[in-house]
Amino acid sequence: MGMTDNTFPGTPIQPDEWKGNRYFFKEAEFPLRYSWDSGIAISRFLQGLKEGRILGTKCFRCKRTLVPPRAFCERCFRQADEWVQVKDTGKVNTYSVSYVNSDASRRSEPLIVAVIEIDGASPGMGFLHVIRKIEPSEVHVGTKVHAVWKGASERVGSILDISHFEVY
Repeated sequence: MGMTDNTFPGTPIQPDEWKGNRYFFKEAEFPLRYSWDSGIAISRFLQGLKEGRILGTKCFRCKRTLVPPRAFCERCFRQADEWVQVKDTGKVNTYSVSYVNSDASRRSEPLIVAVIEIDGASPGMGFLHVIRKIEPSEVHVGTKVHAVWKGASERVGSILDISHFEVY
């Protein structure tokens, strides 16, 4: 038996084997239940958003402030030392202007999505969000923006507790 012999367990079904109903498939529904845990750092970050605050963690060794927070510094490979609140302002690190919806339909108004580098966080630290109330031609790397929060009663502990960012 050589390597091309397809008699070993786990070998893929060959194209000619699909013919003649050699293999039968049945569709079925299975009631699957699952839970998802966002972990210590992101759970606390999301709770901060619900309270109208942006939280990060600090690493005393490399002197970085990590936003979104991490439980461990990926540069130093050690546990983060401290929780800090950072500002809800920042600047555009990179951006994209979309004229297409997620279902590939055309948008009537362009959507501006950007990585916002948060003030008080280390350079390059931030998150993806939407910028509104600005023309696409006016956005550039370095544009200063601030968070526009949903009302306190509307917040649920999600990145969408920040409705969007606007130029200030």
